[in-house]
Amino acid sequence: MQDDIPTEAAKYASPPCFMHELSPECRVEAIRSDAWRDVLRWRKAERKRLLDARLALTQHDREARSSRIASMLDVTTSDYSGRIVGTYWPFRGEPDLRNWGTQVFERGGHIALPVVIQKGWPLEYRIWTPGDPLERGVWNILVPAQGPSVQPDIVIAPVVGFDEAHYRLGYGGGFFDRPLAIMQRKPWIIGVGYAQSRIPTIYPQPHDIPMDVVFTD
Repeated sequence: MQDDIPTEAAKYASPPCFMHELSPECRVEAIRSDAWRDVLRWRKAERKRLLDARLALTQHDREARSSRIASMLDVTTSDYSGRIVGTYWPFRGEPDLRNWGTQVFERGGHIALPVVIQKGWPLEYRIWTPGDPLERGVWNILVPAQGPSVQPDIVIAPVVGFDEAHYRLGYGGGFFDRPLAIMQRKPWIIGVGYAQSRIPTIYPQPHDIPMDVVFTD
């Protein structure tokens, strides 16, 4: 289902020590450097907690949840003809949408996979057709061995965590936000993840870019 987060969402496992000082109205404003260090420490701990919970799911459970997410994607957008869809190769228990990606291709869409050029740089998307060669990239993730760099019309963004304002908690490298910030036109950004990854807020900062919608199992 599309996740409309209730106000009674669960409390944080370990909120940053200064968070009581921030009102909801100023959450996206820059904060002082020592407070930002607290946010980074909190995000690191929350990221580990959420990843541990995700990896604890059985393979069968992840497959069932991934199938439900794929169904939600098709309910929202069924016409992919001529569109470039930036999807991903699953990593560390992420929802596996590879079969869904193949269906996008069969319906006339184009698949693009993210490639991390090097740490600290924006990733780029490369066109990939099922059957094209893949190679091991950064973190040993499979990426297209060749293919042109493109700008997707739709970006499917896997989340480690997500909040009620559709801000994404990722792996901490900023790989998704950086390319989105420099794209000539903004793609439609769809977050995908498990419902258990929902948190009240990630305490977004000015460099964080919200997703347009989030789909969960």
